[in-house]
Amino acid sequence: MASDTIISAAPVDYLIVLLYFAVVLGIGALARRQVSDSIDFFLSGRSLPAWVTGLAFISANLGAVEIMGMSASGAQFGLPTVHYFWVGAIPAMLFLGVVMMPFYYGSKVRSVPEFMRRRFGTGAHLVNAISFAVAQLLIAGINLFLLGTIIRAMLGWNLYVALIVAAVIVLSYITLGGLSAAIYNEVLQFFVIVASLLPLTLLGLHRVGGWDGLTDGITKAAEANPDTIPPADQQLNSWPGLPLTGFDSELWSVVGIVFGLGFVLSFGYWTTNFVEVQRALASDSISSARKTPIIGSFPKMFIPFITILPGMIAAVLVTQISDLKAGETPPGGASGEGVSYNDSLLYLMREVLPNGLLGLAIAGLLAAFMAGMAANISAFNTVLSYDLWQQYVVKDRSDGYYLTVGRVATVAATAIAIFTATLASNFSNIMDYLQVLFGFFNAPLFATFILGMFWKRMTPTAGWVGLVAGTVSAVAIAFLSEDAFGSWSTGVIPLGGQGAAFVAAGVAFAVDIVLSIVVSLVTKPKADSELRGLVYSETPRADLVDPKEASYPWYRRTLPLAGISLVLVVILNIIF
Repeated sequence: MASDTIISAAPVDYLIVLLYFAVVLGIGALARRQVSDSIDFFLSGRSLPAWVTGLAFISANLGAVEIMGMSASGAQFGLPTVHYFWVGAIPAMLFLGVVMMPFYYGSKVRSVPEFMRRRFGTGAHLVNAISFAVAQLLIAGINLFLLGTIIRAMLGWNLYVALIVAAVIVLSYITLGGLSAAIYNEVLQFFVIVASLLPLTLLGLHRVGGWDGLTDGITKAAEANPDTIPPADQQLNSWPGLPLTGFDSELWSVVGIVFGLGFVLSFGYWTTNFVEVQRALASDSISSARKTPIIGSFPKMFIPFITILPGMIAAVLVTQISDLKAGETPPGGASGEGVSYNDSLLYLMREVLPNGLLGLAIAGLLAAFMAGMAANISAFNTVLSYDLWQQYVVKDRSDGYYLTVGRVATVAATAIAIFTATLASNFSNIMDYLQVLFGFFNAPLFATFILGMFWKRMTPTAGWVGLVAGTVSAVAIAFLSEDAFGSWSTGVIPLGGQGAAFVAAGVAFAVDIVLSIVVSLVTKPKADSELRGLVYSETPRADLVDPKEASYPWYRRTLPLAGISLVLVVILNIIF
């Protein structure tokens, strides 16, 4: 059995992991005592302070995307991967906090689809709720697949056995304590993740000879394999990001990053994704809700240094990853079917971490994947219970009935995620798959959302027509690309990798906007009196701010914090 494992863990490593699981399940059991109704289960009773929801906001996203996905992209593409943070996250997070959270929190909605129902009616609401539920099951599968690979890498278990064990652990604490259990575990997981990945990064840098040694290693590999590895200057500078986008033109690469990633995909994800918004809705005031994504932006901008950098180090230090990058097909890997970029972090852990620290790193990875999967499942059970079951299947039942539905939905979603995890196993770089999904589900939703929020003339009919047309167009682009859908793609459009996802998202956004405008001009809008709290021009400013915030010191106010975050991220873009 040991020969089938990537990681040779010692008893002390297993002890650390078991202690971590004990704490996680203990938090779930304690949180259960606070769950008396559905608002407690789904939204933590709207009682949490901003610093807790801010850290949970980031930890909920600190799953497969940040850890394995970003390290895989760091190994494959290098420094341009930072665009997922500094261009593709921070600006949208600040916009969410400053502009959009007052609408979400002030309207007292329990989910993003519920907001869509109030603005556009049942057509757009049903489309959004179904697409969101499907998306969460697919993305939960990504987190579960990577969680299963960690267990397989440690124990050499069959991947399906590892998936089932991982699913049961996550299921236990969400079913016990609902969103409170998920959020408090996410805060714990944030610190565990940082404590585990920081030593890995520092020891890895030391082994390759610091930053100079890393750049030398990347340069030598690129010069030795010019046909398969991008030039070193493209890997060691974030702009223009040609390795990431797959474009030949520097201009179009920048346009793809700024518009496709930085605007459509990023704003679509951060401003309309209920997985993230749910954390802010659990806060104790509109001021805390606005500051939740802004507080989260500060750790977010520095996470690349403990996720992307280890991937770059692995591409130099780990023989299997450097061979893969050179175009070879090394055997082994966490899946057992050959090394992929998703294995970069696991091999680096094996290479540089001593026992003890290895156990902490394993616990950190398990924490990351459980945080991501728990976030997907807790958002799914809210939308299924309130937006689909209560709205369209069984109406006017007791609060306890819908609480039970939510718990059953949690179990069902976890079981389905075991199946969707097998879809994720088909992608060498999990980020490719994830960006394709975001293009399908988030880009058209953002188009509908932002147009409806700032243009009161947009009609309910335009809401659902735009969503459907945008989603279908994104799926069509993915099928026509070279590899966005793996073996199912036709290659009609000569563009692969994440560049195809950027194009699909851009097309979905444009199609949605154009059709929404056309349909709105020939259909009837809602009366202005129905749009208060839903459309910017029809909502009094007093409804959008917390009157107590003016009395807070500057470092507790929304706009100064957002301004500092924006300045810092601009500086990082200039430096790198």
